[in-house]
Amino acid sequence: MTEKVKNDNSVTEWVKTLAYALVIAGVIRTLFFQPFWIPSGSMKDTLLIGDFLFVNKMAYGYSRYSCPFSACPFSGRIFASQPERGDVVVFKHPVSKVDFIKRLIGLPGDRIQVKKGLLYINGTPVKVEPAGQFNELKLPQGPMRGRPSCENEPVDPGGVCSKGLFRETLPNGVTHDILNITDNGFADNTKVFTVPAGQYFFMGDNRDNSEDSRFSRRIGGVGFVPFENLVGRADRIIFSSAGSSILAFWTWRKDRFFKAIE
Repeated sequence: MTEKVKNDNSVTEWVKTLAYALVIAGVIRTLFFQPFWIPSGSMKDTLLIGDFLFVNKMAYGYSRYSCPFSACPFSGRIFASQPERGDVVVFKHPVSKVDFIKRLIGLPGDRIQVKKGLLYINGTPVKVEPAGQFNELKLPQGPMRGRPSCENEPVDPGGVCSKGLFRETLPNGVTHDILNITDNGFADNTKVFTVPAGQYFFMGDNRDNSEDSRFSRRIGGVGFVPFENLVGRADRIIFSSAGSSILAFWTWRKDRFFKAIE
């Protein structure tokens, strides 16, 4: 009888411990971090389809979409930094409210333009250096099963799909990789965008395969993104799956565990 009571107490304590752990994890997730799985290739090669990461919801203070409460008790800026050029940010699309992840290129008051595939910030071209080729197989990727676009088209299914790889340096010294297929695409020659106060301009690192601020909302693009739509900053990849599901652990990419996001 005594042994049974001990066993029952052990089970009860184990259940309590598990419950407390789940509650703590839920609180941390709600207040500080949000999981995010990369569904598309718009941020290659910085982020690959199947990368799993946590978004730091406190990086910029609470905004409308990072705040877990109907009315946040904070001012939105306490213990937080301003969004910086080059940050990789998750935000809500201003119209659809779908989560997007892109790189912050333009701050309030900036003038942004792309000419022949080259980014200009406030009239000055950013520094871009060749960094080789980005190669992948032309096969269905992720749960959406989309095939990548290639600079070396035509490419047969399963063939090597290549894109130009470049190292871009923004005015504040942040450097990161970008991919390029052509310099004459729809978004490779744009008008000058002047970023309004309290809003931001985002671009994908896979420059010819990104629906971002270069595209007007009238045609399904992102346009300028208000601060209140920012969810948080992505700092580090936790793990990455090359398969159609993050649960397929045998497809996890070993070289991307806890990889810092540049």
